[in-house]
Amino acid sequence: MRLLVNIDHIATLRNARGEGYPDPIEGAEVCEKAGAAGIVFHLRGDRRHILDEDVYRLKKSVKGILDFEMAASDEMIRICKDVDPHLCTLVPEGREELTTEGGLNMAVVYDDFEQRVFPEFKDTGIELSLFLDPNPKDIELAHKLGADAIELHTGTFANAKDKSAQKHELERLKKGAELIHEAGMTVNAGHGLNLNNLPLLIRDVPHLSDISIGHALISKSIYWGLERTVKEYLKIMN
Repeated sequence: MRLLVNIDHIATLRNARGEGYPDPIEGAEVCEKAGAAGIVFHLRGDRRHILDEDVYRLKKSVKGILDFEMAASDEMIRICKDVDPHLCTLVPEGREELTTEGGLNMAVVYDDFEQRVFPEFKDTGIELSLFLDPNPKDIELAHKLGADAIELHTGTFANAKDKSAQKHELERLKKGAELIHEAGMTVNAGHGLNLNNLPLLIRDVPHLSDISIGHALISKSIYWGLERTVKEYLKIMN
């Protein structure tokens, strides 16, 4: 199990004033030195946080896993292939959303992914992960496409209003993880995870590999510092 830190919100803070700091690349370096296995970033079409120049600097700086999160647009595919990260996580992207609101609808995107997107990555060495809700049909279609990994969307679990709803979502995530593992794909997870709910996820959901955490980790680091915060998450994961 590995911690990948999403540094988007360091860039969001920088962009709020346009002063050039805090530098997300420096943040990535601190996270890795504190023990994170890698870095996640989402290059959005509107460039609301991470910018193109950040992406290329991260490629040079990051020593561990580099996960390029993106919509499957022709522009992003071109940039991703040029940057050559270890992992590309394909996510749905809505212009008006504050953050990614759910997993890909595989029935809708399947033909496009099969004919246009996946062939673009053939022979590149870049592993492809799909951001999905724990729906058996979506997982089946991802396997049929030849995805290397699935990142389970944990946002519904993280935002559950009571213990009953939380338990229901954990059961769905558990079954989803088992299906992914049985199909020979890597089980990743992310969205809405924090110091309080991460232990529950780890306790109940098997086969977890990469855990992506961003907003809660960066928020807590305002008070604790980035190094201590990363280490607190690693204590839970270890």
